[in-house]
Amino acid sequence: MEFRFFTEKDWENISKIYKEGIETKNATFQLEIPNWKEWNNSHLSHSRIVMILNAEIVGWAALSPVSSRCVYGGVAEVSVYVSNSHFGQKIGTKLLEKLILESEKNGIWTLQAGIFPENKAILKIHNNLGFRKVGYREKIGKMNGKWRDTILIERRSKKIGIE
Repeated sequence: MEFRFFTEKDWENISKIYKEGIETKNATFQLEIPNWKEWNNSHLSHSRIVMILNAEIVGWAALSPVSSRCVYGGVAEVSVYVSNSHFGQKIGTKLLEKLILESEKNGIWTLQAGIFPENKAILKIHNNLGFRKVGYREKIGKMNGKWRDTILIERRSKKIGIE
């Protein structure tokens, strides 16, 4: 098992895993895979991680800014995706652990996520790593014409932004 920073050269493999998540209809509101430029412009330039197992990318994690306002510069939204063929192997947990460490190295004091209530596995992973439920967003967005709810969770660093 190996972690490393990812770049555009990894996008083909990363986007395949992203597509698997989209197809579950419980991982994201996104309905289509963006191109690299769109994805790259909407995510922070640091804390982009892939996990490699047997020379294959089996999962990825990254952060998105929650606002362009400078006061929220230390707040980021979490994305964690694991290949369907590698579910149940603690890859999501390991990726999120690594993402937390990388976020703190880069001055992020709060991580947040909006997760569909049906995605119980990812909610459990986040809960086990110190995220707490801060809200329930009823009918926050439509997917394929159907209103969807999300559970808003966050994790406050015990190392960054504590003064």
